[in-house]
Amino acid sequence: MTRALHRTFDSLHVPNYRRYFAGQVVSVSGNWIQNVAAMWLMVQLTGDGLAVGLTAALQFLPLMLFGAWGGLLADRVDKRRLLLATQTALMLPAIVLAVTTATGVVTPLVVYAMVFLRGAAMAIDNPARQALPIELVGPERVVNAVALNSVVIQTSRIIGPAIAGATIAIAGIAWCFAIDALSFVAMIVALWRLDPDQMGEAPRLERRKGALRDGVRYVRRTPALLIPLGMMAVIGLLSFNFQIVLPLMAHDTWRGTATTFTLLTMTMAVGSVIGALVAGARARVTPRLIVGAATLFGGFQLLAAFAPSLPLQIAPLVLLGMASVTFSAGVNSTLQLEVDPAMRGRVMALYSLVFLGSTPIGAPLVGWIASVAGPRIGMAIGGVAALAAAAIAATAYARLEHGPERRSGASRHRRPWGPLQGARR
Repeated sequence: MTRALHRTFDSLHVPNYRRYFAGQVVSVSGNWIQNVAAMWLMVQLTGDGLAVGLTAALQFLPLMLFGAWGGLLADRVDKRRLLLATQTALMLPAIVLAVTTATGVVTPLVVYAMVFLRGAAMAIDNPARQALPIELVGPERVVNAVALNSVVIQTSRIIGPAIAGATIAIAGIAWCFAIDALSFVAMIVALWRLDPDQMGEAPRLERRKGALRDGVRYVRRTPALLIPLGMMAVIGLLSFNFQIVLPLMAHDTWRGTATTFTLLTMTMAVGSVIGALVAGARARVTPRLIVGAATLFGGFQLLAAFAPSLPLQIAPLVLLGMASVTFSAGVNSTLQLEVDPAMRGRVMALYSLVFLGSTPIGAPLVGWIASVAGPRIGMAIGGVAALAAAAIAATAYARLEHGPERRSGASRHRRPWGPLQGARR
C-alpha cells in the first residue's frame, strides 16, 4: 500500500514539480470559478441561451486561431518565463470583470471581450504548460506527472464550481472574478520559485520560415504521434461532450432536476479522480493501454447510455470517468515521451487544439442528435465513436508492428505495442 502511494505521488518528491503542482491546484480551481461566474453573469445580463453559448465559444475560438503559434513560441523561448508572462496577462480580464461587475457597468460586450482576451492568453499559455512537466521531472516520471495534473483538473472541476456557487450566493459574482485574479498569484509565485538549475533544458528553435509547417509535417510522418492524436480527435469530437448529454439525460430521460444533473456530473468527476490516481501509480504507458482505455471508454459509455434506471447508471458513469482520464492522460504521456524535444511545444499545441477544440466543434452535432433521437442515442454515438477509434488505432499499430520499422523523432522502440521510452521497468 505504501509503495503504491509512493508511485502515485512520485513526482511530488521533485521540489520543482511540487511547487508547480501547488500553483496549479489554486490556479486551475480559479479557472473553474471564472467559467461558472462568466456563464451565470451572462444569464443574468441577457437571459439568452445563445449569448451563453457564444460566451463559451469565445473561450475556445482563440485556441483555434492562435494555439499553433503558441506552440511555436513555446519551442523558441524559455517556457518558465513565457508562463510568467501569460499568467500575469491572464489576471487582467479577471480584474476588469471584477471591477465592472462590482460597479454595475458590465455589459455583454465587456464579457465577450474579456473572455476572448482570456482565451487568447490561454492559447499561448497552454502549450507551454503542457510541455513544461517533462523539464521538471524528466522522462522517467512524466507519466506520473501527467496523471497528477489530471488529478488537479478533475478535482478542480468539483472544487471550483462549488466555491463559485457559494461565493455567488454569499458575496456576489464580482468576488468570483476577484478570486480568479488572485489565484494567478499562486501560479506566478510557484513559477518564480522554480530552480532553473534543477530543470531539464529543451533545445531552442531558431527563428526561420516554415517552422510551424515543420511541426505538422513531423506529426504526419510519425505514427507514434499521429495515431494517438487521431484517436483524440475522433473521441474528442463525439465522445467527450458530456456537458451536452448529461443535462439532457437528467432532464428528459430521468425527468429529474438540477440536482439530478449535479449527481451525474459529480459521479463522473469522482470516477475521473480515481482514474487519475490509478494512472499516477502506473509504471509505464503503452499503445496497448491507450487502445484498451478507448475501448473501455466506448463500452462504459454505451452501458451508461442504455442504463434502465438512474441508480443503475451510476456505476457505468464512475467507470466511464476512470476510462476517459486513463485515455486522455495516456495520450498526453505518449506525446511527451515520443516527441523530439525540439518539437515538443508545437506537438503539445496540436494536442491542446485537438483535445480542447474538437469537443466544442462536435457539441452542436451531438446536441442535435440528442434532441432528435433522444439523449440515449446522443450518448451512444460517443460510445460507438470511441470503439471505432480504438479499432482503427489497433489496426494501425498492428500494421506498424508487422511492417517496416517506423522510427519516431524521440524514441527508437521497435514494437509499437511495447512500453515507451522513459517508462520505468
